[in-house]
Amino acid sequence: MRKIFLFMMVSLDGFFEGPDHDLSWHQVDDEFNIFAAKQMQEAGAILFGRRTYELMEGFWPNYKPVDEENRIIREQMDMLPKIVVSKTVKTVYETKDWQDVVLFDSVDPEEITRIKKQGSKPIVVLGSSQLSVSLLQLGLLDELRIMINPVVIGSGTRLFQGIDKKLNLKLQSTRKFKNGNILVTYHI
Repeated sequence: MRKIFLFMMVSLDGFFEGPDHDLSWHQVDDEFNIFAAKQMQEAGAILFGRRTYELMEGFWPNYKPVDEENRIIREQMDMLPKIVVSKTVKTVYETKDWQDVVLFDSVDPEEITRIKKQGSKPIVVLGSSQLSVSLLQLGLLDELRIMINPVVIGSGTRLFQGIDKKLNLKLQSTRKFKNGNILVTYHI
């Protein structure tokens, strides 16, 4: 069965987004873009919550890449199956540059398990903190890839806001980036 992993950027003080969903503090450079392109090539599907889906759907189909890494990410965003979990989104659309999109109105453990049994490449959860919390609480998330940015933003939305029990994680690896970001990977 393939795994589901979360990839999330986080500030040193534990926020995944600043006030008003601000992400301007993300430290992104060429090294990060190479990492992101490779990570997307490893994925077999993408799992989104509403806000992240709307952000990605509004950006990637119209984006004209200026470098190889962003071309790869743009291509993967189009090509990979996209699973949207949202109570408020009623319809998802496909275009020639945004294909293979399905919509679920809730996290259904049986449906997620069925999807995990299809294919061999992992499913990546991009952003989507509320969805991540739901997946964690249901035992459906297998791995956390957390990119810690060397910045304190003071307020915003905490990474696992809503988790109400202790989770013991197993550190698998760390990676230091030249810009000061540190990727920590945990198995659950």
